[in-house]
Amino acid sequence: MGLDSFKDLYLAEISDLYSAEQQIIDALPKMIETATHQPLRDGFSKHLEQTREHARRLEAISRRLGADIDNKKCKGMEGLLKEGQEAIKEGGDPNVVDAALIAAAQRVEHYEIAGYGCARTYAEALGRTEDAADLQRTLDEESATDKKLTQVATTIVNPDAQSNDREFTSSAQRRGQIDQNRPEAR
Repeated sequence: MGLDSFKDLYLAEISDLYSAEQQIIDALPKMIETATHQPLRDGFSKHLEQTREHARRLEAISRRLGADIDNKKCKGMEGLLKEGQEAIKEGGDPNVVDAALIAAAQRVEHYEIAGYGCARTYAEALGRTEDAADLQRTLDEESATDKKLTQVATTIVNPDAQSNDREFTSSAQRRGQIDQNRPEAR
Protein backbone atom coordinates (compact mmCIF):
# COMPACT_ATOMS: atom_id res chain seq x y z
CA MET A 1 0.00 0.00 0.00
CA GLY A 2 1.44 3.36 -0.98
CA LEU A 3 1.02 6.55 0.98
CA ASP A 4 -0.92 8.47 -1.67
CA SER A 5 -3.26 10.26 0.72
CA PHE A 6 -3.51 11.36 4.32
CA LYS A 7 -6.09 8.60 4.80
CA ASP A 8 -3.45 6.09 3.61
CA LEU A 9 -1.07 7.43 6.25
CA TYR A 10 -3.77 7.12 8.90
CA LEU A 11 -4.53 3.54 7.89
CA ALA A 12 -0.83 2.68 7.92
CA GLU A 13 -0.54 4.03 11.49
CA ILE A 14 -3.62 2.08 12.61
CA SER A 15 -2.22 -1.10 11.00
CA ASP A 16 1.14 -0.56 12.66
CA LEU A 17 -0.49 -0.06 16.07
CA TYR A 18 -2.65 -3.14 15.60
CA SER A 19 0.40 -5.26 14.83
CA ALA A 20 2.18 -3.77 17.84
CA GLU A 21 -0.75 -4.60 20.13
CA GLN A 22 -0.91 -8.18 18.83
CA GLN A 23 2.80 -8.63 19.51
CA ILE A 24 2.39 -7.23 23.02
CA ILE A 25 -0.50 -9.60 23.70
CA ASP A 26 1.83 -12.46 22.75
CA ALA A 27 4.75 -11.14 24.85
CA LEU A 28 3.03 -10.14 28.10
CA PRO A 29 2.28 -13.65 29.42
CA LYS A 30 6.03 -14.45 29.51
CA MET A 31 6.72 -11.15 31.26
CA ILE A 32 4.01 -11.91 33.83
CA GLU A 33 5.51 -15.37 34.38
CA THR A 34 9.04 -13.97 34.76
CA ALA A 35 8.29 -11.00 37.03
CA THR A 36 8.83 -11.75 40.72
CA HIS A 37 7.40 -8.62 42.37
CA GLN A 38 3.65 -9.05 42.79
CA PRO A 39 2.80 -5.40 41.99
CA LEU A 40 4.70 -5.78 38.71
CA ARG A 41 2.97 -9.06 37.89
CA ASP A 42 -0.39 -7.47 38.69
CA GLY A 43 0.43 -4.43 36.54
CA PHE A 44 1.46 -6.59 33.60
CA SER A 45 -1.72 -8.69 33.99
CA LYS A 46 -3.90 -5.57 34.05
CA HIS A 47 -2.09 -4.21 31.01
CA LEU A 48 -2.63 -7.48 29.12
CA GLU A 49 -6.38 -6.99 29.53
CA GLN A 50 -6.06 -3.33 28.50
CA THR A 51 -3.98 -4.32 25.47
CA ARG A 52 -6.68 -6.72 24.34
CA GLU A 53 -9.15 -3.84 24.61
CA HIS A 54 -6.77 -1.58 22.66
CA ALA A 55 -6.72 -4.16 19.86
CA ARG A 56 -10.54 -4.34 19.91
CA ARG A 57 -10.72 -0.54 19.58
CA LEU A 58 -8.40 -0.66 16.57
CA GLU A 59 -10.57 -3.41 15.06
CA ALA A 60 -13.64 -1.18 15.54
CA ILE A 61 -11.84 1.68 13.80
CA SER A 62 -10.94 -0.71 11.00
CA ARG A 63 -14.59 -1.75 10.60
CA ARG A 64 -15.72 1.89 10.52
CA LEU A 65 -13.13 2.57 7.82
CA GLY A 66 -13.99 -0.58 5.90
CA ALA A 67 -10.28 -1.43 5.84
CA ASP A 68 -8.10 -4.42 6.63
CA ILE A 69 -5.51 -3.60 9.30
CA ASP A 70 -4.15 -7.12 9.77
CA ASN A 71 -1.69 -6.78 6.90
CA LYS A 72 1.40 -5.25 8.46
CA LYS A 73 4.21 -6.26 10.82
CA CYS A 74 5.35 -3.55 13.22
CA LYS A 75 9.12 -3.94 13.08
CA GLY A 76 9.69 -1.26 15.73
CA MET A 77 7.68 -3.19 18.31
CA GLU A 78 9.29 -6.43 17.23
CA GLY A 79 12.71 -4.95 18.05
CA LEU A 80 11.61 -3.52 21.38
CA LEU A 81 10.09 -6.82 22.45
CA LYS A 82 13.24 -8.71 21.43
CA GLU A 83 15.24 -6.49 23.78
CA GLY A 84 12.86 -7.40 26.61
CA GLN A 85 13.15 -11.09 25.75
CA GLU A 86 16.94 -10.81 25.98
CA ALA A 87 16.65 -9.63 29.58
CA ILE A 88 14.52 -12.67 30.35
CA LYS A 89 16.98 -15.04 28.63
CA GLU A 90 20.01 -13.53 30.38
CA GLY A 91 18.45 -14.18 33.78
CA GLY A 92 20.26 -13.22 36.94
CA ASP A 93 19.10 -11.67 40.16
CA PRO A 94 15.26 -11.67 40.01
CA ASN A 95 15.11 -8.10 41.36
CA VAL A 96 17.45 -6.85 38.64
CA VAL A 97 15.56 -8.81 35.97
CA ASP A 98 12.33 -7.13 37.16
CA ALA A 99 14.02 -3.73 36.80
CA ALA A 100 15.07 -4.70 33.27
CA LEU A 101 11.50 -5.82 32.48
CA ILE A 102 10.20 -2.43 33.60
CA ALA A 103 12.74 -0.63 31.41
CA ALA A 104 11.72 -2.76 28.43
CA ALA A 105 8.02 -2.23 29.14
CA GLN A 106 8.50 1.53 29.37
CA ARG A 107 10.24 1.58 25.99
CA VAL A 108 7.20 -0.23 24.61
CA GLU A 109 4.84 2.26 26.28
CA HIS A 110 6.75 5.24 24.89
CA TYR A 111 6.60 3.76 21.38
CA GLU A 112 2.85 3.26 21.74
CA ILE A 113 2.32 6.74 23.18
CA ALA A 114 4.04 8.22 20.12
CA GLY A 115 2.03 6.05 17.72
CA TYR A 116 -1.34 6.67 19.36
CA GLY A 117 -0.63 10.39 19.56
CA CYS A 118 0.02 10.50 15.81
CA ALA A 119 -3.00 8.36 14.96
CA ARG A 120 -5.30 10.48 17.15
CA THR A 121 -4.01 13.64 15.47
CA TYR A 122 -4.57 12.13 12.03
CA ALA A 123 -8.11 11.06 13.01
CA GLU A 124 -8.88 14.59 14.20
CA ALA A 125 -7.51 16.08 10.97
CA LEU A 126 -9.69 13.70 8.95
CA GLY A 127 -12.79 14.60 11.00
CA ARG A 128 -13.06 11.12 12.45
CA THR A 129 -14.20 12.15 15.93
CA GLU A 130 -15.23 8.69 17.13
CA ASP A 131 -11.86 7.26 16.08
CA ALA A 132 -10.06 10.18 17.74
CA ALA A 133 -11.96 9.57 20.99
CA ASP A 134 -11.08 5.85 20.96
CA LEU A 135 -7.43 6.61 20.22
CA GLN A 136 -7.30 9.25 22.96
CA ARG A 137 -8.76 6.77 25.47
CA THR A 138 -6.01 4.31 24.58
CA LEU A 139 -3.38 7.04 24.69
CA ASP A 140 -4.53 7.98 28.20
CA GLU A 141 -4.32 4.34 29.32
CA GLU A 142 -0.83 3.93 27.84
CA SER A 143 0.33 7.07 29.65
CA ALA A 144 -1.17 5.84 32.93
CA THR A 145 0.60 2.50 32.50
CA ASP A 146 3.91 4.29 31.96
CA LYS A 147 3.39 6.31 35.16
CA LYS A 148 2.47 3.17 37.10
CA LEU A 149 5.62 1.42 35.85
CA THR A 150 7.69 4.38 37.03
CA GLN A 151 6.02 4.23 40.44
CA VAL A 152 6.62 0.48 40.82
CA ALA A 153 10.22 0.90 39.66
CA THR A 154 11.13 3.79 41.94
CA THR A 155 9.33 2.66 45.08
CA ILE A 156 9.75 -1.12 45.00
CA VAL A 157 11.75 -2.79 42.24
CA ASN A 158 14.76 -0.50 41.82
CA PRO A 159 15.51 -0.32 45.57
CA ASP A 160 15.33 -4.13 45.74
CA ALA A 161 17.55 -4.42 42.65
CA GLN A 162 20.10 -2.10 44.25
CA SER A 163 20.36 -4.21 47.40
CA ASN A 164 23.32 -6.18 45.97
CA ASP A 165 25.03 -2.96 44.94
CA ARG A 166 25.23 -1.29 48.36
CA GLU A 167 28.99 -1.82 48.60
CA PHE A 168 29.50 -0.48 45.07
CA THR A 169 27.37 2.58 45.80
CA SER A 170 29.17 3.25 49.09
CA SER A 171 32.63 3.03 47.53
CA ALA A 172 31.55 5.24 44.62
CA GLN A 173 30.20 7.80 47.07
CA ARG A 174 33.48 7.66 49.06
CA ARG A 175 35.44 8.22 45.83
CA GLY A 176 33.27 11.23 45.10
CA GLN A 177 33.99 12.68 48.52
CA ILE A 178 37.72 12.08 48.11
CA ASP A 179 37.68 13.67 44.65
CA GLN A 180 35.94 16.74 46.06
CA ASN A 181 38.76 17.15 48.59
CA ARG A 182 41.44 17.35 45.92
CA PRO A 183 42.80 20.84 45.35
CA GLU A 184 42.10 20.68 41.58
CA ALA A 185 38.45 19.78 42.27
CA ARG A 186 37.88 23.06 44.08
